[in-house]
Amino acid sequence: MITNEGATPSVHRVKLDTSGRIVLPADIRQRLGLLEGDSVLVVDDHDLIRIETSKDALREAQEYFASFVPPDVSLVDELIAERREEAARE
Repeated sequence: MITNEGATPSVHRVKLDTSGRIVLPADIRQRLGLLEGDSVLVVDDHDLIRIETSKDALREAQEYFASFVPPDVSLVDELIAERREEAARE
């Protein structure tokens, strides 16, 4: 999740329509680069609902899983080596 550390959060009051939909304010959509038809993730975090862009969620997941890989290890190089070993056995 991207946060503006130290920045004052903006607050917008929006209403649910009869189908349970909300409209994200234009300034937020523009700042996040969201266009009509883009997907976002709605995260139910107990008493808080977060709306995240798919790009930010992917970045968070990549950072999380990268934390399990030692800095001197290249998973790409390991995968290529495994594929070459498999091909040599065939």
